Amino acid sequence: MTIAGSDSGGGAGIQADLRTFAAFGVFGCSAITAVTSQNPCVVNRIDPLPAEAVACQITTVLEKIAIRTIKTGMLFNTEIVNAVCDVLEGKDIPLIVDPVMIATSGACLLEKAAIKVMLERLFSMASWITPNIPEAELITGVRINGRKAMITAALECAEKWNCGCILKGGHLRAKSGVAADIVCYEGNLYELCSPLVEDCKASHGTGCTLSAALAAALALETPWEKALTMAKGFVYSSLAESVEIGDGIDAMYPPFESSGQGKAMLSKIEEI
Repeated sequence: MTIAGSDSGGGAGIQADLRTFAAFGVFGCSAITAVTSQNPCVVNRIDPLPAEAVACQITTVLEKIAIRTIKTGMLFNTEIVNAVCDVLEGKDIPLIVDPVMIATSGACLLEKAAIKVMLERLFSMASWITPNIPEAELITGVRINGRKAMITAALECAEKWNCGCILKGGHLRAKSGVAADIVCYEGNLYELCSPLVEDCKASHGTGCTLSAALAAALALETPWEKALTMAKGFVYSSLAESVEIGDGIDAMYPPFESSGQGKAMLSKIEEI
């Protein structure tokens, strides 16, 4: 199940999540938190749903459907964050939190007042969190300008909220043709890598797709190590096999010819 905003352009949010779930062969459910009017270049309008409507979507699904994993994306405001936490509190369902705060286009997708509630309540319920560099900087208050800082931030997040943390490195300039994330899980550090897709024009929705792919893999009862490499490999292949959706505008899309298997590697970091 995904709890997130609707992206009218189809590249991120609920649309990207459900597309990813389908590609993994799992049945996807959703609770929409907000309706956005956007395309890959701009967010023109955000209309949040009432918190009660968000909560009702979740409870209605959980009443009859055996949900194996839940992921959250754009929650937008304090009322919605609290409503989601109220409904999920005490539920024995793995939760992946993608702390969506800023769109690729630069639009604010989480009100400032909601950040504190997200950190205090939602993060404490998470099995995994998947911040990108700007989000991790907001969360930790530390400037992240390289691999060492990424390791420190990932370790801090995992220890503070007692969860797995995938710190996505896409906002740092990649070296040697590798897209590298830092993972911290149960006190151990890892590097999650895939080849870098050169001259990629389809970065919109990568974070949503990664967290959705992780949720889908875990729903299939995949061991966490393999789930991570499956999710990373899926993002790589979706970028490598992107499609043109407008004049000069590409979008990542579930791969036709490969699932990304073998395209990602998880290696333990022995020394900091």
